[in-house]
Amino acid sequence: MEVSVKRKLFLALLSLSLLAAGVAIAGSPATAAPTAAPAAVGLPGPFDDSFYKAPAPLPAGQPGDVIRWRPSVPLMNAANADAWEVMYLSTNGQGRPDAVTGTILVPKGVDPAKAPIIGYGVGTQGPAFKCTPSKAIERGTLYDQPAINDSLSSGYAVAITDYEGYSPTTVPTYITGQSMGPAVIDSVRAAQRLTPTKLSKTAKVIFQGYSQGGGGAMWAGEKQPTYAPELNLVGVAAGGVPADLTEVAKGLDGYVGFGFLAFAAVGLDAAYPDLKLDSYLNDTGRQQLNDAKQNACVVELLTNYPFKKISDYTTSNPLDTPQWKARLAQNKLGANPPRVPVFQYHASTDEIVNTPQADALHKTYCAAGVREQWNTYVSDHLSGIFAGNGDAHQWIVKRFNGDPAPSNC
Repeated sequence: MEVSVKRKLFLALLSLSLLAAGVAIAGSPATAAPTAAPAAVGLPGPFDDSFYKAPAPLPAGQPGDVIRWRPSVPLMNAANADAWEVMYLSTNGQGRPDAVTGTILVPKGVDPAKAPIIGYGVGTQGPAFKCTPSKAIERGTLYDQPAINDSLSSGYAVAITDYEGYSPTTVPTYITGQSMGPAVIDSVRAAQRLTPTKLSKTAKVIFQGYSQGGGGAMWAGEKQPTYAPELNLVGVAAGGVPADLTEVAKGLDGYVGFGFLAFAAVGLDAAYPDLKLDSYLNDTGRQQLNDAKQNACVVELLTNYPFKKISDYTTSNPLDTPQWKARLAQNKLGANPPRVPVFQYHASTDEIVNTPQADALHKTYCAAGVREQWNTYVSDHLSGIFAGNGDAHQWIVKRFNGDPAPSNC
C-alpha cells in the first residue's frame, strides 16, 4: 500500500511538472499539438530506486545536461519550495563522463528567473546507499538543512549534489576532490537546464558547504574558471575544509574519527581502481569495510570505529605507497586558487578535520591574492557547521547583493 500511495503521488506530481514544462499529458486538454520535451528537460524518471542507476552507455551530452528527473517532496521544504530530483552528466576523478544525482529546490513565491543559485555540497553522509543525500532530504534528516533553509528563506534556489557513486550497485567516491568539484558545479548547470525550474543561466552563483561539502565547494571554486567559465560565480563559502587528505588522515588514525578515514580509503579506491585497496586489507578489514558499504551512515562511522587504526585493518599501510601518495596529491586543494571571494571557516578544536591544514589552505589563497575572510570558532567539528552557519549566510547575502567582499588576509 505504501508503494502504491507513493506511486500515485509521484505520478500526480510528475503530471503537474510535465505540464509546467510544456509537455503534453495523454488525456489532458491542449491548445496545440503535442510536441517533444526540450532536450534540456531530460526524461521523466522512475519513482523507485532504479532512478539512481546510471544508463549504460551514458547518453551523449555535456556536463550538467539532465539525463532524467522526477518531482520530489522533501519533508522539511514541502511547503516553501518546489523540488526535483535529477540525474545529470558530470565528470569523475579520472576526467571521464559519469552520471550524478541530486536535488534542486526553488523557493515558492519568488520569480525563479531572478533567483540566485547556491551550489550546495553536503557533509559526510556515509557509504551505504540508504545514506544518499537526496534520500536524507526527503526524510528530513539532512544535518545541513539549516543552511539550506536560510538560502531558501532569502529567495535563493539551491542545487544539492549527491556526489558520484550513490546507487544500489556502486560505491560513493567519497572525498575525491577531482570528482566532488564537478559534481557541485554540474548540479548548478542541471538546475539551470531543467526547464521546469525556470532558473536563469545568468543567475549569480555561490558554492557552499561544510566538511566534505566544504571540500566540494572549494574544489568547485578551484575548477570553475576552466571547467565552467560560463557560470556567473560570485563567491565560495566553505567550512571544515579537508584540504590536504594526507594531513587529515594523520589526525584520524587511532582517534575518534577513524570511520571517516576508512570511508575515505574506500571512496578513493572507488574513484581510482588502480589503488587496489583490497590487496592491502586483512580479513578484518575486508569484513568490516564491506559491512560499512552496506550499512553505515555517519552515525555508524562515528560509533562503530572510534580509536581504530589503519594497522587493525591492513597487512601494510597503503598510504605509504607511491600510488596512494600520487592520488592524494591529485586531490589536494590549493593549486588553482578561486578567482572569486572566499569565506572559509573552521572549528578551532576540530577533532575530525584538523585545523592546521585548513589554515595552510587559507594562507595559500591569501598569498595568491584571493579576497578571503578566514574565521575560526571555539567548537568541535560537528558543532562547527552551526557555529559558522550564520556568518556564512550573511556573507553570502552580501555577495549576492554586490557588496564589496571583506578580507582579513
